[in-house]
Amino acid sequence: MLRFVRHAIMAALVAGVGIGMSCAHADNWPSRNVSIIVPYSAGGATDILARKIAEGLTNELGRTVIVDNRAGAGGILGTTLAANAKPDGYTLFFGQVSSHGIVPNLAASLKYDPVKSFEPIIFIASIPNILVVNKDLPVNSVDELIAYAKANPDKLNYASSGIGASTHLSGEMFKSQAGISMTHIPFPGSAQAITSVMGGQTQIMFDNMPSAYQHVLSGGLKALAVTTKNRSPAAPDIPTVAEAATKADLSKFEATSWFGLFAPAGTPAEVITRVNTSVNDLLKKPEIIKFINDGGGVTEGGTPEELAKHVTAELAKWKVVINDAGIPKQ
Repeated sequence: MLRFVRHAIMAALVAGVGIGMSCAHADNWPSRNVSIIVPYSAGGATDILARKIAEGLTNELGRTVIVDNRAGAGGILGTTLAANAKPDGYTLFFGQVSSHGIVPNLAASLKYDPVKSFEPIIFIASIPNILVVNKDLPVNSVDELIAYAKANPDKLNYASSGIGASTHLSGEMFKSQAGISMTHIPFPGSAQAITSVMGGQTQIMFDNMPSAYQHVLSGGLKALAVTTKNRSPAAPDIPTVAEAATKADLSKFEATSWFGLFAPAGTPAEVITRVNTSVNDLLKKPEIIKFINDGGGVTEGGTPEELAKHVTAELAKWKVVINDAGIPKQ
């Protein structure tokens, strides 16, 4: 995932020279359009949610808020670009579990610091992964899966969308806390991984809920649990991993795909406050709540300090998982 990091960083730094060259005083912000950098291509979950927030912010701020897709190097290019943008309030960043939780613990070198390079603005939403298994695997609960794995050591393969993805690390966390062994089989993307589970080449996956749940509804996969602390509003009948595991202590198991809004370090506090207030207002609107709930997620909101606390906790959590799994830095 991180093979071309150095080239991506150089490209980001070069591209960053042209961002936000004109300064603006916080008291008349925004006097022109605002961009939100998304470090992935258009069409993915991060991009779709970012566009919904940008649309709402356009109405709240009275200026057009555009999404600027800067994909590359597993999200590192766009994140580095945002970190080095002019801190005048006209460049924001749509961060997530990868940029501010996982990648900083996996990359051998980065040109951004997930804490020092950004001003946290607001925690927007969290979406669970869902533990799914091949429909012919003779298990129908988390307890049965753990028992089956212990009775059949090294016979289970779990798929992911790539080394270091939340779909990978959710599996490593589960292995560690449940005390079982499974073999990780990475694929180039989620679609290929979930196809392998449906076809029986692999048996298990912790997939993002929006992409996997459709196959559960169609009968192509069995859902055993969601990976969040609370049940998903999109599938309230599916238990959490923590509550489904009655014969193993998985009470601390929690793995989410989460999204937050950030700004480059040094962005005026007045801008941070205004964006925070605007997005908090958005997250209370029924249409925004429904949009996020329909994708399996929940709205978050809150203060910049709460997002900062969440980032610190995520960095610490994934560091432990990565170290315990022996995943080398790349």
